[in-house]
Amino acid sequence: MEAKPDQPLSFEDALNQLETIVETMESGDVPLAELLAKFEAGNKLLKVCESRLKDAEMKIELLKKQKDGVAFTAFSAERER
Repeated sequence: MEAKPDQPLSFEDALNQLETIVETMESGDVPLAELLAKFEAGNKLLKVCESRLKDAEMKIELLKKQKDGVAFTAFSAERER
């Protein structure tokens, strides 16, 4: 399932595409030029997955802090004078 250009790829979609690429690469029937292209695409998908996981981890930590009564707001570099 391809994401629309204006929508980011979900973790699940990126992971499914990455698994498909890995299976194709492991088959051993891929020409070198295509193998390199798939490797590059796989690296991009890996970064998407890592980013989505990092975002989820940060949200979980925020929810845990709010549950414990310690909620922090985002720091703003601009202060009222």
